[in-house]
Amino acid sequence: MAAPPELLKSVPLFSDLHGKELESLAASFKERRFNAGDTIASEGSGGIGFFVIGEGEAGVTVHGTERAQLGPGEYFGEVALIDEGARSASFVANTDLTAYGLTAWEFRPFVESNGKVAWKLLQTLAKRLRAAEQREG
Repeated sequence: MAAPPELLKSVPLFSDLHGKELESLAASFKERRFNAGDTIASEGSGGIGFFVIGEGEAGVTVHGTERAQLGPGEYFGEVALIDEGARSASFVANTDLTAYGLTAWEFRPFVESNGKVAWKLLQTLAKRLRAAEQREG
């Protein structure tokens, strides 16, 4: 099942999309269901997917330390869409969870043809880099 377009519209990366662009992107997402306690993605493992949470909550840990709680409309894995490298955090379903996933090979052509999304992706990554630098400093 595709992602609901209104859910994607709530994601800052996609908030400028309308009509056919948003519908096309939504059709590329695949629904994934996780039970409470399931690991969605593991720190250090390969990552090729980006996820938007539709329902439920997930915990985020880095080196075993809880860093955040994510809920509906929140997302993770955008770095994996770019570099296809190892996950920088682990994500575990705290409740039964429905998420919508997108692979790098589906996302790349979309970003290459949509400058607004590319720019927002750069802004998001820059903000996260600054936040990480401040935590370390």
